[in-house]
Amino acid sequence: MEHRSDEDLFGSYLDGDREAFAAIVQRYSDELVQFLTKLTGTRAAAEDVFQEAFLQVHQSAATFDVSRRFKPWLYTIAVNKGRDYHRRNARRKAVSLSASIDSSGEGQSFADLLDSGVDQPWEGMMDTESRARVKRVVDDLPENFREILLLSYYQKMSYSQIADALEIPLGTVKSRLHSAVAAFGRNIGAEEADAEEGEQ
Repeated sequence: MEHRSDEDLFGSYLDGDREAFAAIVQRYSDELVQFLTKLTGTRAAAEDVFQEAFLQVHQSAATFDVSRRFKPWLYTIAVNKGRDYHRRNARRKAVSLSASIDSSGEGQSFADLLDSGVDQPWEGMMDTESRARVKRVVDDLPENFREILLLSYYQKMSYSQIADALEIPLGTVKSRLHSAVAAFGRNIGAEEADAEEGEQ
């Protein structure tokens, strides 16, 4: 089953093949849980949201347009479940993109892993102090900017996939991503200026 496309597997599931559904869940277990860990802030919450997302996939299976790609539809559901999680936990501290990927709290964070073929706005910042500054700036971005950076740079989704996942027009994806990068640039500049003043 590993060589079959998501769409082919999901079509088989719609025809009653339960193993096909299990194969899709397994296929996305690492990737989607990592994404949801960034979105929710903890591995435990990510695993809960992952289960909620696939329950919704199961419940909404009949509404899936088999002529479209499965992954953006899955991420639409996962992002919405992540937003539900944030609404339920609104009094808790905002999710930190500086959080570690693994449950031990050590190791690389989202900001360390933002790696795609696109030049990143923080390209060239290599020392520890600069990385910490980058993490603070990304953490402080509005949720809609952080979310789109997560999908674009971490998940490496195309503009059209992001539009599908966030259920927003393609033009909004482009302008929001541009605004997010611009906000990052302004804020990192302010952080650096403050750091320089502190050194004087």
